[in-house]
Amino acid sequence: MILFLLLFELSVLFGFLLDLLFADPEKLPHPVVIIGRGISFLEKHLRQIFPDTPRGRRRAGAVMAALIPVTTFIVTAGLCILAWIVHPVAFFLLHTLWCWQAVAIRGLAKEAKNVYRCLTDRDRQETPEGTDPAWLIASRKAVSRIVGRDTQALDADGVTRAAVETVAENYSDGVIAPYFYMMFGGAVLALTYKSINTMDSMVGYKNEKYIDFGRAAAHLDDVAGYIPARLGALLWICGAGMTGQSVKGAWRIWRRDNRNHASPNSAQTESACAGALGIRLAGPAYYFGEFYDKPTIGDALRPIEPEDILRTNRMMYAASILAVLLCMAVSCALMILSGCP
Repeated sequence: MILFLLLFELSVLFGFLLDLLFADPEKLPHPVVIIGRGISFLEKHLRQIFPDTPRGRRRAGAVMAALIPVTTFIVTAGLCILAWIVHPVAFFLLHTLWCWQAVAIRGLAKEAKNVYRCLTDRDRQETPEGTDPAWLIASRKAVSRIVGRDTQALDADGVTRAAVETVAENYSDGVIAPYFYMMFGGAVLALTYKSINTMDSMVGYKNEKYIDFGRAAAHLDDVAGYIPARLGALLWICGAGMTGQSVKGAWRIWRRDNRNHASPNSAQTESACAGALGIRLAGPAYYFGEFYDKPTIGDALRPIEPEDILRTNRMMYAASILAVLLCMAVSCALMILSGCP
């Protein structure tokens, strides 16, 4: 038990540190990429098996929503058991790799900081009348890498707002939720959650193609992320205090605006971020050319500025440290209480 507990805790910690140092290991096979291919494969074949009717598409989507997480759990758990049988060090290396790949802290912060650089790298050359400056075009392109909305017509404030929103929102899916499930089942449950979240990101749209097929995946993601999103908001509020932002404002806006999204989970950390910074986020936006009149989050106590991206990154890092410490403490306590062999 002592050896397993030590290796488990070290793998969680090392996975966190590796992500901070190197972000996602691009040259290594990534479980999410493999899961994504599985989702595409199943979608193609299930659509052929089930009738092309609303009911048939919903049934096909429900089958996929069951198969993907169950398969992910069985495969990852089986490989972890096999690695432990081969040698504890093999288990440690595999579990560390998956703990590293299950979260996305450094990569998200790096992309957001790139948006900040584009916004602040404003050349002094005159811009021809009727055209957008190069720095604005570059910032739109940079933010398009991390947001789902249309960015072609965003002004500087819109680009900044989009970057802040996506860091705060993706903390919930990309950091706290994996660590929440890691508390109870290590990287196996963390990757099982990632399979659900990946499925939602691929098919959980309310457009004509996916309104029926993606319904089960979207609902499953809402359920899986419900507790982590609210825990993440509380950790974000603590992170605001650790980085000199307004804890009172974060708490007040979170309590008031945490349901100002169609998704029950999306506005949780986003509202805490808006309140901590004293800015207004969300509001109307275009997605794939379609206008969505979304409610705003937070109060505009001051104008938004590019430096808010850096402040948001700092809050995310602080909240992420709290998340990994909580994960290690709870998982350790659970293993000791259960008498893990």
